[in-house]
Amino acid sequence: MEKPELQAVVAGHICFDVIPAFRNTDGTNFNELLKPGRLIDLGSVSVSSGGPVSNTGIALKTLGIQTKLMGKIGKDYFGAGILDLLKERELDGGMIVMDDEETSYTIVLTPPGSDRILLHHTGANDTFHADDINYDIVKNTKLFHFGYPPLMKCMFMNGGEELIKLFSHLKELGITTSLDMSLPDPSSESGHVDWAGMLERLLPFVDIFIPSVEEIMFMIRRDLFDQLGKAMDERDPLENLDMNSLPDMSDKLISMGAKMVVLKCGVRGYYIRTQPKEALKKMGRATPANVANWGDRELIEESFHIDNPASAAGSGDNSIAGFLAAFLNGENIEKSIKIACAVGGQNLRVYDAVSGVKSWNETLSMISGWDKNKYDLNSNYWRYDKRNENWIGKSDKGGRSL
Repeated sequence: MEKPELQAVVAGHICFDVIPAFRNTDGTNFNELLKPGRLIDLGSVSVSSGGPVSNTGIALKTLGIQTKLMGKIGKDYFGAGILDLLKERELDGGMIVMDDEETSYTIVLTPPGSDRILLHHTGANDTFHADDINYDIVKNTKLFHFGYPPLMKCMFMNGGEELIKLFSHLKELGITTSLDMSLPDPSSESGHVDWAGMLERLLPFVDIFIPSVEEIMFMIRRDLFDQLGKAMDERDPLENLDMNSLPDMSDKLISMGAKMVVLKCGVRGYYIRTQPKEALKKMGRATPANVANWGDRELIEESFHIDNPASAAGSGDNSIAGFLAAFLNGENIEKSIKIACAVGGQNLRVYDAVSGVKSWNETLSMISGWDKNKYDLNSNYWRYDKRNENWIGKSDKGGRSL
């Protein structure tokens, strides 16, 4: 039987996730909950592979996209756990196992009513570099997605030299590129990198730039990031996100060279801004099926409502898989950001980072009639499109889909 065509390679950060379930906390805020000396009665614990290589890669395969993974782990207990979990899905073949390095792990704290807190060890991810990519495999794919360089020391050192080397080579091979970020710890080495300067040199080689809004604020608008963090100490700060701040940031990122700027905004949904169709035609093997529909667009898709979400762990990574799967399947821009929000919403129903994602057909069937977290944008910049149930920005000049 002929092997299916490889559609996507997902590379970068991978870790082992440990996710304890919090019982009813009776409205106690997180600061009070974690007072020193206190015993906290927890529920069962979930374990899974984590990070974008696992989360986005597994979700892409679940959605029917032929996918290969590439990451680096240690020869230890957590590394063996990752291999076992990936082997169940026939995705373990791309891991580099190092005898003298430790596997990255994350303890994910998700108390009710608060955003998650991650206790993380970067481990073997810190030594991952451009030459760890298997280009014999990559040269046969349509799309290459890389995730979390701020948690990979070799990738952010020296002004991002290794990351720029990787992405420039991918474009030489004619591959469509996609890049996700992670939020740097301000007190870490990553937190002191000149990310704005790095993006100036990197984004000309990035077709789809898909970070979270907090990450991009930290990198290019630290003042907005600091304001967002002060706005709500206990609840999810993105509930207070001013969506009117997004066009200026996307202007800057588009001017740096990204073909598409896609910002994950948590409970506020997805924002997308794209270059004109002439630029999108140069995206490589996964050029949009309908560049007239995708070119010169600016949209916001509201998130889908989830009663009593279990955990946000992996929801952003999985939403990326939803977006990339729709993109690779030739869907229009409106449906692609809707599917992104749907897949992210699926994952909010489970504690781990991978088990909530449904098949492509199940995902499509869920979208119809699923309530959304609606809001009003009190600005003359946006208008609501009832037909597609999204917001359209003033910079939107593209063609609408039938």
